[in-house]
Amino acid sequence: FWLKPSSSPCHSLFATMGKLHTISRGFRHGTRNKFAKKFRSKGKPGVARYLTNFKRGDYVDIVVDPSIQKGMPHSFYHGRTGIVFNVNRNALGVEITKIVGNRQIRKRMHVGIEHIKKSRCNEDFLKRVKANDRKKHDAKLLGETVNCKRAPEGPKPMKMVEAK
Repeated sequence: FWLKPSSSPCHSLFATMGKLHTISRGFRHGTRNKFAKKFRSKGKPGVARYLTNFKRGDYVDIVVDPSIQKGMPHSFYHGRTGIVFNVNRNALGVEITKIVGNRQIRKRMHVGIEHIKKSRCNEDFLKRVKANDRKKHDAKLLGETVNCKRAPEGPKPMKMVEAK
């Protein structure tokens, strides 16, 4: 029983070459849903986005706006919160912590203003600081000491359950 060698030179070539297409790993790969704008919210951002004032030390959220490609951060940083360390004409320097292996690295990058909004992550903290300062001021006028520490909510009050 004899096998005749393949007459097509191309057949043996493809068998030895293996996988022919490359898996593309571009800058925006895997962002079909992440960088898609919501229904009926297409188009460029409004003027209010550009008129927001940012200062060093502010907490900001990185929310990528896919309609503006300039100043766009990598998709990993979409939805992350960082602290402003530099303010430029049309970009902000943002410092973010990134977990790499078993350590935290502080990453510094400049992000376009269109891709940033003010974070509300420390709103409650600032409100509590103001309230505590007011309490301390009032207590000082009365000559008392006040406890500003947060205490966990205790158990619910007792109830009597009676059978009818």
